This record gives sequence, structure tokens and C-alpha cells, in this order.
Amino acid sequence: MNGNRNWPELAVDNDGETFAMLHLMTQIVGKTRVALTPWSNHSWHVPLYLTARGLGSSPIDHPDGSFDLEFDLIGSQLTFRGAGGATDTLPLESGTIAGFFSAFNAMLARHGVATAIHGTPNEIPDPTPFAEDDARRNYDPDAARRLWQALLRIDTVFKHFATGFLGKTSPVHFFWGSFDLAVTRFSGREAPEHPGGVPALPDDVAREAYSHEVSSAGFWPGNADAPDPIFYSYAYPEPDGFRDADGLPEGASYNKDLGEYVLPYAAVRAASDPEALLLDFLQKTYDAAADAGNWDRAALDCELGEPRKVRRYA
Repeated sequence: MNGNRNWPELAVDNDGETFAMLHLMTQIVGKTRVALTPWSNHSWHVPLYLTARGLGSSPIDHPDGSFDLEFDLIGSQLTFRGAGGATDTLPLESGTIAGFFSAFNAMLARHGVATAIHGTPNEIPDPTPFAEDDARRNYDPDAARRLWQALLRIDTVFKHFATGFLGKTSPVHFFWGSFDLAVTRFSGREAPEHPGGVPALPDDVAREAYSHEVSSAGFWPGNADAPDPIFYSYAYPEPDGFRDADGLPEGASYNKDLGEYVLPYAAVRAASDPEALLLDFLQKTYDAAADAGNWDRAALDCELGEPRKVRRYA
């Protein structure tokens, strides 16, 4: 089957305004989770997760109980669900971020969730505080759904890739700061201190996130400055020889400006077997990181998992 029947078209030229608005809305929801959740290693308490209808927070505790928040991209609404049975919704539609922020805070207040978040976006150059962002933005429900549908397919491949590693591995999760889906493997060794300098992100957050050696891969849907949706893969710290990967799939290359291997989403979408092409990219770039970094691959690597088949453990 031709891959583009399963992998939706994404075009920042047409969809970028929706992506940008959704980025800021996910930051508001994500920051609510941050404000109420104890800090976890590498900021793993922060992300959102793919759901059968969009992107969700997972349960969030607060003094009066638990609740979760879900961007229902089929129904074009943000859904509040309380552990006591309360539900509420907020429409996802064209408008201003300031208006969404006000309506979101009012929805939380209706259910006794009082929290103050850091009110300025992260990882965006020259950010405007949410409450002051009065620029009218277009929200196209179809664009949001196509992005979610692409993320669902990517999430499946990333989770399959993650089964081929015995060491410490992150969940597959959606970081709302950088607006990307990512999965990360760890060598088990400490890394040199990260230099920081990520736009609108405290240096101690970046330094804690990169406290140990990683091989990390992900998907980023692009923005107005870099409009091509891409898959990426990088190593921190980057070892000598990392840029010399062998046998990369067609379309993949090392981007010196980003310091990452990249593979255009369009190349995956057009492939006869998109899943196999993406899995090959993930594996080959991990091979480059692990081999150049002298990871203990005999102890860390394993065969990819299969349904109903127990992983070989001896």
C-alpha cells in the first residue's frame, strides 16, 4: 500500500498557524501539570502523551483530588475530567491565546483547581506572555487532526524501536516546550555539563535533562522559520565519528547547523513502507551514536519486541 494513504500530508505553509496556536495551548496545559507535579528525572513529569483522540496529560493530582486534561482533536475541544466524575470542555477554535488562557483558568476554577503557572512560553524566542497575547490566530481542526494522525503513526514506530534496548529508556512523549515527539536512550554514564542557552528555558532545566549520555530521536512538525517537518536524531555529548554513519536511508543526512541527523517527513510519507524507513533511520543513527560513543552494546541492545513473545532474558 502506498504510504501516503496512511501518513497524512503536513504543510507548514498551510497548517503552520494552527500548529503555532496548538503549540502555545499545549504549553498552557503542560505548565499546569508542571505546577502540580513533583519534578522527575529529565523533566519526564512535563510531557503530554498520544491518546486515541489527541494529546493527554495523564492524571494530575491536586489537594482536592485528581484530574486529567486532553486535547480532543477529533471533537476540537480541550476536555477536563475529574476523578470524582466532573467533566468540562473548552472549544479549540480560532481566536487569541489570551482568550484561551483566560477561559482555561476559568474552567479550572470551576472545578476547584487553583494554581499559578509560569505565564510566559518556553523555548520560543522573544515570547509574549499568554495573558498579553492578543494576536488573532487561525485554528483549522483538519490541520490539527492531521498532525495528530501523523503523531499516532510515529508514536507506534518509536515505541517499537524502544523495545530493542535493555538500558534506561524514556517513554515516548510529546514535549510541549519544543513541540516535538521524542524517545531517548541512555548509556548509563554521566555527561559533561550542558552549556545551556536554550531560548526561554532555564539553564538548570537543560543541564538536568542532559545529565547523562543520550542518543535521542524525535519528530518536529516545523514552523515558519523552518517549514519542513522532520525526524531528527542526535547524541549528547556528540562523540567523534558520530557524523560518519553508514547506510543511512535515502533522504537522511547530517545537518551541521542543527547538529543532528535529519530525515524529512515527506520522504517517509512517500516511501512504500514508511514504518520500515523510519525504523531504519532510528536504528542507523543510534548505531552511530552508540558505536562512536563506545556504549556497552552487548549489555544494552536486544532484539525488537514482538506481541505475545516474552523478551529473551538469558
